[in-house]
Amino acid sequence: MTLIQLRHFIALAELGSFSRAADDVHLTQPALSRSIRALEDELGQPLFDRVGRRNELSAFGRAVLVRARQIVFDADELRGSGPRMRQGLAGRLRVGLGSGPGAMLMTPLLLQVAGQPPGLQVEVARGGTELLVQALRARQLDALVIDARSLVPAPDLHSEPVGEMRGAFLVRRGHPLARSRRAPTFDQVAAHGIASTPLSDEVARILVERYGPQAHPQRCVTLRCDEVGSLAEAARHSDVVLLAIRAAAPDLVELTLAPPLDATARFALVTLAGRAEAPALALVRQLALALLQDAG
Repeated sequence: MTLIQLRHFIALAELGSFSRAADDVHLTQPALSRSIRALEDELGQPLFDRVGRRNELSAFGRAVLVRARQIVFDADELRGSGPRMRQGLAGRLRVGLGSGPGAMLMTPLLLQVAGQPPGLQVEVARGGTELLVQALRARQLDALVIDARSLVPAPDLHSEPVGEMRGAFLVRRGHPLARSRRAPTFDQVAAHGIASTPLSDEVARILVERYGPQAHPQRCVTLRCDEVGSLAEAARHSDVVLLAIRAAAPDLVELTLAPPLDATARFALVTLAGRAEAPALALVRQLALALLQDAG
């Protein structure tokens, strides 16, 4: 059965006459009769009862008409939404965001989609890299924006760099370390407790190189979770020191340690290799490239 046959059937059901229906669908009457007969043969039952000169729907035909109209409607809607889907304005996008990208991208992404005419469905998942990658491989997500250093390279993953941002030790205004005229040491920072998201092995290596074994995240981090926004809130209301990308908490005061941290977070857009990209992913890529960069 084809959409054309269903359109022929709907026309005949609505007009009740082969001649009028044939004119409506731009066919000859014999051609329309053949189309209807082929559809009846495929379905195995008559769709019409021939009553005098009229063709009335059979009980089976009435049931088929309801479904035929829905199928044709859905096909027309799909055809009409094609251009919008290609432009990323319709369809569905499921994206996973790591801690840093989530802090920088989630609200702008939701605001941008909310400002468009309805049509595009966006679902955002938050979590650690390992769980997000599992969801991507299970095809529960279409793409991830995560810390590139936390991703274990694999042949089934395609990783595209989208940004790099400076890391920093951050404290509330009025914090004892912020009032000091001297650059604090790492030991002074650690004495207040350090809050951070799970850190990659590369960042751990940088911390140990700069400040010694006591700076390994397993030893020095006292507050750890995947939501940098919650950690920043803890730093605003206590003396704990937040270790995060600077832009994630612009209201906090940056500490310049001796020696300085001098480390960056690198972010990547990750998809399954060889998988067709969701058209709306271009929106996420555009936002990532614009926002996952330090100003200036």
